[in-house]
Formats: sequence, C-alpha cells, structure tokens
Amino acid sequence: MNRQSPDVRDVVAGLLDDRRLIAACSERDMGSLFRLLNARGVSTRRIAAAVDVSQGRVYDYMRGKTRVEKLTLFEQIADAFHIPGHMLGLARRGWEPAAAGPQPHSLMGPIEADADDLSVVDHFRNADRQTGGGRLYAAVVRHLSDKVAARLVDAGSGHHVFGAAAALTEMAAWMAHDSGQNDRAAKHFARALPLAQASGDVLLAANVAAGRSHLALQTGDAASSVGWAQAGLDLATQGARVPALTAKLHTMKARALAASAQHLAASRALDQARHAFHCSTEAHHPWLSPFDAAALASESALILRDLGRLSEALEHATEAVTLRSTGRARSLTLSRISQVDILIRHGELDAAVHAGHGLLNASPLLGSVRVLQQLDELRQLLEPHQGHRPIREYLRQFDESRRARMLLLADIIPPSSGGTRR
Repeated sequence: MNRQSPDVRDVVAGLLDDRRLIAACSERDMGSLFRLLNARGVSTRRIAAAVDVSQGRVYDYMRGKTRVEKLTLFEQIADAFHIPGHMLGLARRGWEPAAAGPQPHSLMGPIEADADDLSVVDHFRNADRQTGGGRLYAAVVRHLSDKVAARLVDAGSGHHVFGAAAALTEMAAWMAHDSGQNDRAAKHFARALPLAQASGDVLLAANVAAGRSHLALQTGDAASSVGWAQAGLDLATQGARVPALTAKLHTMKARALAASAQHLAASRALDQARHAFHCSTEAHHPWLSPFDAAALASESALILRDLGRLSEALEHATEAVTLRSTGRARSLTLSRISQVDILIRHGELDAAVHAGHGLLNASPLLGSVRVLQQLDELRQLLEPHQGHRPIREYLRQFDESRRARMLLLADIIPPSSGGTRR
C-alpha cells in the first residue's frame, strides 16, 4: 500500500533541534537538507514543488552537482519548510512567532503583583476549573474592560498592571477556547503576549506561548504548535528558573510532534519534559497556573497514544484520573475521556465500558464545549464496536446523557463547534 508523503513542515518541525539539519542550515547546504527530508519520506517531487524548482534541479542539489546560491531561493526554502530565518542567516520570516523585545525589567527577583489582581485571577481560575470557561468568559472580559483597561494608560500605574492584564487576557483566551470559540481565543492570545512583554515578565510571555502552541495544535497546525512551544522555551531561558513551566513547554512540543508522527523527536521532547518536572525545586510564579503531576500524566497519555504506545499511555491515563482531585471537574472529566479512549484503542472494550459509566453523569452543568466535543469524538470511537452488546447498551445510555447535557448547556453552546484534537 502506498503511503502518503508526510507534510514537509511537520517533518522539519521534528528536526529543528537535530544536529544534521542545524549543520545543513548553518552551512547553507541545501543538498544535505533535501537528502535529510527525503530520507524522512518527503518525495523529491514535493520538495521541488515547495521551493518552485524542477525535480532535476533538486537531484542536482542532492548529488552535490550544484548549490543554492540565490538569496531569494533561500527565502523560498525557509518559507516553504518553515525553517526559522536565523538558521539560514535570514531576517525573521513573517510567519515566525514574534520574538520578545528587550525586557524593561529583570525577572531574577520577586514578581511584583497587586494583591487585589492576584485575588481576582485566583477566583476566576478556581471557578473555571470547577464550572468551565463557558459560564465565566463574559465576566472575565467585562472585568478586563471595566477594571483593568483604564489602568494601562494611567501614568500612576506600575508595570505590574501589564502582568495582570496579560494573565487575565490569557485566561480569557483559554475560556474562549473552552467555549468552542477558537477565533476569539486566538485574538486574546495575540493580545496577551505583548502585554506580558510590556510587563517585563518573560515567564508570563513564555506561558502565553504555551497557550498559543496548544491552540495551534487544536486547530490542526502542528508545525506552528512546535514553533510556539520552542518560542516559549527560548523565552523561559531568559528568566528565573521555573521547572514546571519548562516541563509544560516541552510537553506542548511533544504533543505537536507526536500529532505529526515525528516519533523520535516527540519521545525526546517528552523525556525532556519529565526530566524538567522531576528535577524541579519549588518555584512559585504568581500569574502561572500550576502544571502538576496530574497534568503531566494526562498530557503524557495523549502523547503516548499518538505515538502508538498504548500500554504506556493507559498507565499514564489511569494515573491522571487517580491524581486529579474532584475539585478540578473539567480536568478530571477530560482525564476520564482519555482513559476510555485509550482502552478502546487497546481493545479492552469491557474495561472501557466500565470506565465510561463514570462519564455519563459527570458534571452535567460543566460549561465546557471542549468536553462536549471530546465526548462526541469518544462516541465515534465506540460506534464500530456496537456488535459487542455492552458497547451497544452503553451507547444508548451515552446518547440519553448527551441529550440531557445539551439541554442543560444550550445557553453556552455556539451554533457550530466542530471537533478538536485533545
């Protein structure tokens, strides 16, 4: 059976930290680059089409008969393959995530934050974990407009108000995403990054980059997801060491690489995430939501699932369910969905039904379109197994539970909320 040639940008995304690609780019040896891509399954025809040269010319480059010399062709290669401009001695390309500008304040000391702002963020964050973003999004946006916006232009406000604005704008982005409004989420993330930069808080900026990486993956752009995760890692090296944030960023990178079938690179990124997390010392940052052991287990399960390592994925999914407290209703529900998903893929249908019963009445008022979308994706996984009587009976109960949930959440469900990756 002929396998479709992989997307070249996904292949490149998995090689950005590979010494062979780095060497080829630094030496501007495009023949070596093309050979590396071809060895990873990208056809010479696709390489030629991407960079707008003949297939014969590509062969000449690969055989060392000639070299790329023209600046315009280097630019075409960088843009076609999403190779960051600096790797080829070029200016930053238009598609690259904007780099953080000069930081007006160092992050080596304690982060300044107004106690009232911190209290508001904690209040919204705790409510969101339990009730979902759909019922809180409007309140966060209103607070930004009524209580924060005017302070940004008040000469008497300190730089820390930009941190509060960034943290709340990032929170609005996540809540919009949780409500099935990804276009709005993207706009909020785009606004949060310059606010974080204006505050001088590079770690807050890195955390926003992690959010943008997540959203890019959900909307099917794995290459951009890798780019944003790497941008966040680059930012994180500029500030005080917060290992949990570094682990989170490596995890986002691993998820994007796994989604694009870059198995070795994804496994390496996951190992880096685990190393950062388990070697960590306690480090607190007031604006960042915790990335804890349950979150690492949950993300690891999804990465390993996409890598086809289902037994390991199931271990991590079960660990995530065990670790996640009932006070985190959405996280617990998502972890349970992942557990059932992996059990189905692993062929353990009776165990999947047993675990799935916990989802039928779990948090029916949880205002999360994202949960609804993932429940629908779970149903699609179950459908081919309807010949198995327990699955067939479970699906009847599942559909009844879904109808009740849709009625209860009719006020927050947008007209169209297509499926997403988890």
